[in-house]
Amino acid sequence: MSLSADEYRDHLATTAVRAGFAFPGVVLPEDHEVEVGPMRLHYLDWGNKHLPPIVFLHGGALTAHTWDLVCLALRDDYHCIALDQRGHGDSGWAEDADYSIGAQLADTKGFVDKLGLSKFNLVGMSLGAINSLAFAIAHPERLETLVIIDAGPEMRRPGSSRIRDFVNEVQETVTVEAIIEKALQFNPRRDPKILRRSLMHNLRQQPDGTWRWKYDTRRFQALGQDSHRAERAALADGLQRVTCPALVVRGGESDVFHEEDGVRLAERLPQGRFVTIPRAGHTVQGDNPKDLVAELRRFFTGDN
Repeated sequence: MSLSADEYRDHLATTAVRAGFAFPGVVLPEDHEVEVGPMRLHYLDWGNKHLPPIVFLHGGALTAHTWDLVCLALRDDYHCIALDQRGHGDSGWAEDADYSIGAQLADTKGFVDKLGLSKFNLVGMSLGAINSLAFAIAHPERLETLVIIDAGPEMRRPGSSRIRDFVNEVQETVTVEAIIEKALQFNPRRDPKILRRSLMHNLRQQPDGTWRWKYDTRRFQALGQDSHRAERAALADGLQRVTCPALVVRGGESDVFHEEDGVRLAERLPQGRFVTIPRAGHTVQGDNPKDLVAELRRFFTGDN
């Protein structure tokens, strides 16, 4: 992490106020690592291990820190754990460039096994949503609840292509100022000052002073392959296996996950329901974390 503890705490306090939260204090998570097969996986633990666990899986090109405000808001009632998935953040990269859904499913299974989580709540967004759905289909008995945010078995090419184009474009950008400029063009909902500090979790400074992203671009190259599309589409055949309560969430302004896709996915899940978060694009937890947290609380407590 490129932020000091004081900078990180101040950043969370500032973003919390901006998002409409009122926390009595700001608690920072603990950084941990585990070895799962050949992968070194980094994660953030927000404490209170005696409470019901929630595992959070981020989207592509993001990190575990994308969940910071959500975890901070929920930590008094849940044991929040946010994972850096392979090829992202401070976790290792796949030496063989294997970023298939199957490989990431094995990571998730190995991770929760290492943490001793026999049954837990699972929340995933975008890439994390697909990996969460894959886990729920393969291991339905392990989940108390499942939350799928702005992704499903179907892919909307215009929206997903826009994300890939942005990722490929900024990969060659080497100054923080230029990165911020392009990030704001991609998502104008963000505050430039807050964005600068949040990006420090996803950038690594090089010896020559330039900056590089903490994600493996080979994962995005795999997204356009027929094998990935087939693997993702095949998840639709296993939806009936997801027997736990499931919440499908869509950002109201998302161009990646359309409302009809979300409604259809929720209807095909045995205990599925669908909600839309207003004033949010694809990155719901970043655009409108307060309304997302409110929906998560209602869902986890069964207040539907």
